[in-house]
Amino acid sequence: MKFRIPAAALIACLAMAVSAFAQPAGPPGGMIYANDDAYKTVGTPADLPNHGNFDQIYVMGEGLANVADAAPGDRDWNGGRWEVHMITWNVTPTQYTNADDVLAAESRGDLSIGPVVRRFECPLIRQGRR
Repeated sequence: MKFRIPAAALIACLAMAVSAFAQPAGPPGGMIYANDDAYKTVGTPADLPNHGNFDQIYVMGEGLANVADAAPGDRDWNGGRWEVHMITWNVTPTQYTNADDVLAAESRGDLSIGPVVRRFECPLIRQGRR
């Protein structure tokens, strides 16, 4: 029996792997920022249904680490359940390290946040403080 990964799952896993410090071996993963802290993550191929509570991941683009709006220990943390949004830059891309800065950049017109492209689950493992 052949195992097929849906196209949306491949796109999201690739987006996770494109982050600035992607691991060269193992499952797709890399570094992601949340609340100005660096986290390691491992992408999973499972898509989640469109119901329940999710946190947001902003895919910042090639050469930049993604940014999340919540992390373990936050009061509103949803346990690693994510909605993924692609960023389109209107200026030179900048590495943000928290979601407030991403939303402020959107308000200024520096970037556009796309609609949800995927819902999935993956952990965040703290790597250290900035």
